[in-house]
Amino acid sequence: MMESPLRTFTVSLGPRSYPVYIGENILSRVGGWLQDSRQRGRIAIISDDAVEPLYGPPVAASLADAGYNVSTHVVKPGEKSKSFASVESLAESLARAGVDRHGSIVALGGGVIGDLAGFVAAIYYRGIPYLQVPTTVMAQVDSSVGGKTAVNLSVGKNLVGSFHQPLAVVADTATLKTLGQREWNEGFAEVIKYGVIRDRALLEELARPEVPAIAELVRRSLEIKATIVAGDERETLGLRALLNFGHTLGHGIEAAAGYGNLLHGEAVSLGMVAAAWLSVRRAGLPPEEFVQLRRLLAKFGLPTQLPQTCSRQKILQSVSADKKFLEGQVRFVLTPRLGAAVLADWVTKEDLESALNALAESGS
Repeated sequence: MMESPLRTFTVSLGPRSYPVYIGENILSRVGGWLQDSRQRGRIAIISDDAVEPLYGPPVAASLADAGYNVSTHVVKPGEKSKSFASVESLAESLARAGVDRHGSIVALGGGVIGDLAGFVAAIYYRGIPYLQVPTTVMAQVDSSVGGKTAVNLSVGKNLVGSFHQPLAVVADTATLKTLGQREWNEGFAEVIKYGVIRDRALLEELARPEVPAIAELVRRSLEIKATIVAGDERETLGLRALLNFGHTLGHGIEAAAGYGNLLHGEAVSLGMVAAAWLSVRRAGLPPEEFVQLRRLLAKFGLPTQLPQTCSRQKILQSVSADKKFLEGQVRFVLTPRLGAAVLADWVTKEDLESALNALAESGS
């Protein structure tokens, strides 16, 4: 198979900087790129039952061709695998396979695998390197870059984790061809988010009948994220928190719906509608821009109205346990105009309740 033109850039984090490779049919180059990072130990591929049969063999072959000893470790697909039970099982499996402090992990899959495998890499032997090979739109345009790793608790999403930057990110857009329509659509929630917080022109391009090629959307989204992460790697300055637009309520909605009932991007879409509604009332977002955003989400098959089965009380309870809820104060991202975002400390629980009520009503 022919490769498409390779897009590449660097996430600039000083000694933790790493390259991002974006192209089609590039899994065969994973072994060579891992060699470029001077890894010499055993390699463990961590994937799930859905992805590994499709893309595990070519990745393993590329690693073997590069001279690596390779083992494969598989979990069940879905958010339920982001658990301490999975972490323990994987760590035991790595140890039995002979992966030691000189080894590395290849995270092959969507956002769940990236988060889970990254967290295992962060704590196994007190931290070993890992490579991100994302296979969903969601992971390619967002979660594969930035070094956030985590597992879920029963009271909330991503409450236990670590910052652990990858060696590199290899985004092969050919892997996206096997996604279902919902899984394809959900990734566009994050693309739209980047347009809302930083790139208004991107929103205008997405609204056209002919949207940019997926590889170009991956590049533009990740370059925005890389710039923000480079300025605030560990989310201590308020800049990286802007990436959470739609996520505060989105995570609460995802948890209240029951993990797996709403895809992450679908929940984020609902969270963005609520955040934009609140932005009209609390940050001066023009109402017509709220309508523009809502229509754009709907264009990509994303939900814009809260399902009746979602308990608003459970959503608010989940938000209270969220990392973004500090000392009783919600760290909430608003947009005063499309293409810009601010971190607000004046949003109250009453505001969030009003936004959820509006989200549950037809037409918001």
